[in-house]
Amino acid sequence: MEISGAQMLIKAMEDQGVEKIFGYPGGAVLEIYDALEKSTIDHILVRNEQGGAHAASGYARAKGQVGVCLATSGPGATNLVTGIATAYMDSVPLVAITGQVPTAMVGTDAFQEVDITGITSPITKYNYLVQDVQEIPRIIAEAFYIAKSGRPGPVLIDIPRDVAIAQGIYKPYENVDIRSYKPTIEGHPAMIKKAARLIKEAENLVICAGGGVINSNSTPELEQLVKLTNGRVVATLMGLGSLPGNHENYYGMLGTYGNRLANELVQKADCFLALGMRFDDRVVGNPEGFAPNAKIIHIDIDPAEIGKNIRVDIPIVGDIRTVLKAINASLGKGQLRIKENPPRDEEIKELKTLSVPWVLKKIQEFAPEDTIITTDVGQHQMWTAQNYCFTKPRTFISSGGLGTMGYGIPAGVGAQIAKPNATVVVMTGDGSFQMGLPELGTILENDLPLKIVIFNNRSLGMVRQLQHYYCGKRYTAVNFKKAVDFITLAKAYGAEAYRLTEVENVDMVLKEAFGNNKFTIIEIPIETEDLVLPMVLAGDSLEKMVDSE
Repeated sequence: MEISGAQMLIKAMEDQGVEKIFGYPGGAVLEIYDALEKSTIDHILVRNEQGGAHAASGYARAKGQVGVCLATSGPGATNLVTGIATAYMDSVPLVAITGQVPTAMVGTDAFQEVDITGITSPITKYNYLVQDVQEIPRIIAEAFYIAKSGRPGPVLIDIPRDVAIAQGIYKPYENVDIRSYKPTIEGHPAMIKKAARLIKEAENLVICAGGGVINSNSTPELEQLVKLTNGRVVATLMGLGSLPGNHENYYGMLGTYGNRLANELVQKADCFLALGMRFDDRVVGNPEGFAPNAKIIHIDIDPAEIGKNIRVDIPIVGDIRTVLKAINASLGKGQLRIKENPPRDEEIKELKTLSVPWVLKKIQEFAPEDTIITTDVGQHQMWTAQNYCFTKPRTFISSGGLGTMGYGIPAGVGAQIAKPNATVVVMTGDGSFQMGLPELGTILENDLPLKIVIFNNRSLGMVRQLQHYYCGKRYTAVNFKKAVDFITLAKAYGAEAYRLTEVENVDMVLKEAFGNNKFTIIEIPIETEDLVLPMVLAGDSLEKMVDSE
């Protein structure tokens, strides 16, 4: 029996196991939405297409599956671009589906026409402009395979309306085999042996867990490696949660906003084992001064990342989990040369005035251990990364590579829908909150028990901090002259609302907020002058950290 291209699209996604799709309708996707209405796939109506892409990203990262978003042509498609770029930079498996004007009108500057495949070519792993209805099952199967295999990332499928209307016979496409796309899974045996030998000889081994550890579900192998070597572990922003934050060998995040001890360990290392990380500028500081005494082993499934930013002594291309299993087997039960772990930083003491690090520690007392934290971008993001203890993978979701404000709330929506029984908390600032504000309507409509914590310093805090150090304390266009009443706004969207101003009230408010199983917004006013410290200034190597103003 013949069915429409739109029905083929939905059927093909059902065959891929898609359960949720985040989208916003429009004229070029009328037939797709009509087919979706009769589907087993649950559609989540977002309030902005960008929010749909971010929600699909949060869903993918929390669940460990491909996230899917859907938008119409023209402005609907271009509104997805920031979300697609965010997923591309952070290696998030995403399939973005866009409607397009009819094939005969492509290239004529028709109403709501843009060349979305051209626009997104640099920020997708691959994209498709569908021209034949019979190609839909193959394209969907390939798109999902490409998005989740190798180094994960976004794939875009652009479907002209006439193709969605056209009739054809659905034939499931089961065996994807793309001749030009063959990700390397197994590491080179000779390189694995060299790496194992170098690790055995190390006296100051530092293991850096990047986002690739989480993407490849490699925490058990990482824990085994630590047990075999007693190596010290640090993490990139994307790697937080790879190893439990309370593990005796874990020393926090490295980088320009990293923990002091983590950075010091890296700079003293004689062997630096990089697992699924990009060596981006926020991690290494001055590349010429990074880990100056260390032999560097870099394991990554993407060969383009190895040697791109930092010299590498032993490159290994392959899946992190597969390679770590091989290295662990090569290490065996050899003699450990690393003896004692260095002392940890002191715990944050009780305070008489509210500070973000102290509040984060208090939140952790009331939030369940498997709480998922999403963040926006700014000071609150770095405070969270520095101070919150993530004990499980996929419990920290944030925009790392692109640094996208407005990510936290929609990503929280996606994470909550992916894990309906989990506690999901959005950490945000007053600036970022207003970028993610539209998705409060999505939270309301879907009765999501999301918790949003707003650290309100009445400014764009991170930009202000950069102006503090790089612009001679001249603060331009960063201070909000009129305050937003977030409590009234919260109530307009049906949220329980609290404003925390006194240390004495923190326990009472947090206990109530985390026990109500309702959409909740907590505003915490903080000082505009508060800075995220320690911090490495531009051009400095990691050991040169600024601790105070």
